[in-house]
Amino acid sequence: MSNSSNPTTSPILAVVPLGFPWQTVDPFLFCAYHDDAYPTANADMGPATSLAGRDIGQDFSRKDGWSMYHGDTVPGFPAHPHRGFETVTIVRKGLIDHSDSLGAKARFGGGDVQWVTAGKGIVHSEMFPLLDTAGPNPVELFQIWLNLPAARKMAEPHFTMLWADEIPHRVETDASGRKATIAVVAGKLADTDAPPSPPPDSWAAQADADVSIWTLRLDAGASWTLPAAAGADTQRVLYFFKGTKATIAGQAIDGPKAIQLRGDAQVQITGGDTKTEFLLLQGRPIGEPVAQYGPFVMNTQAEIQQAMQDYRRTEFGGWPWPAQDPSHGRDPARFAVHPGGREERPAGDNAGSEDREESTA
Repeated sequence: MSNSSNPTTSPILAVVPLGFPWQTVDPFLFCAYHDDAYPTANADMGPATSLAGRDIGQDFSRKDGWSMYHGDTVPGFPAHPHRGFETVTIVRKGLIDHSDSLGAKARFGGGDVQWVTAGKGIVHSEMFPLLDTAGPNPVELFQIWLNLPAARKMAEPHFTMLWADEIPHRVETDASGRKATIAVVAGKLADTDAPPSPPPDSWAAQADADVSIWTLRLDAGASWTLPAAAGADTQRVLYFFKGTKATIAGQAIDGPKAIQLRGDAQVQITGGDTKTEFLLLQGRPIGEPVAQYGPFVMNTQAEIQQAMQDYRRTEFGGWPWPAQDPSHGRDPARFAVHPGGREERPAGDNAGSEDREESTA
């Protein structure tokens, strides 16, 4: 990151505009924020409007406030491979239909989090089914790529669901009675209950990795102090993605921005005259070479070539679904079917509500 502040006088190391995708620092590789105002649905769970003028199969246009991405009927990302890292998908609004080469599938949303260790190789699809035929179908999510160290690059793939009601939330009230709400997807915040464990081969599962993934919502004018990280070498970036103004460590910042912070400092965050929202990504750096080609992230170019050869030869186990872009029907209920057939549903499922505005991650 560039546009640096003086680290001797401020905990702010850099402030940069948010583009697509968002810039990240080690151990994170990538963060995409999707905020799509999809219109009324048609009978095929796609948008009930003309797709003319869009590059179908490669539509990142944001035309009319939404994109089809790689979908041609249902928006989203049909079957594609990964190797060498993890995806953490936090769905704030709407529903995601996941299917993969392990035989797992899921429908999740409304604050649910899916955590997939690609390891030695997985193929998955992520489709955004539109179910409301009488009104709009907003979809809002983060997809975060977390690197794996060399020793775990070829781990067995792993599929994990963290349901919204399992994710701890901490609510703090400042001296003026205004609230800060923090959802703790990974890491530990004060005496907040620990979130569900990350997958076993994750960098986040290492005791000294100091990985945290938190979302923060501030009432208008509310203040909250981000505690110092546990590790002196922890890297952290605060993404100011909703709201127009905030004050970070005494510095006025217009959103949207990415603010890289020193890990060893407490940082006071104060919202502007409307609600403001932030995503925090932090962790001790893995500190290894990164070689990336599209969906493969390894340590050397030779390993990238091997990944491409392995995928051409094995398709990472093959694709067990009848379509490249499977969706899971019109029932909005959230569920997951794990490799081997074990099925789970979130406790107190409310039929896939797409907007838990006061509690969603």
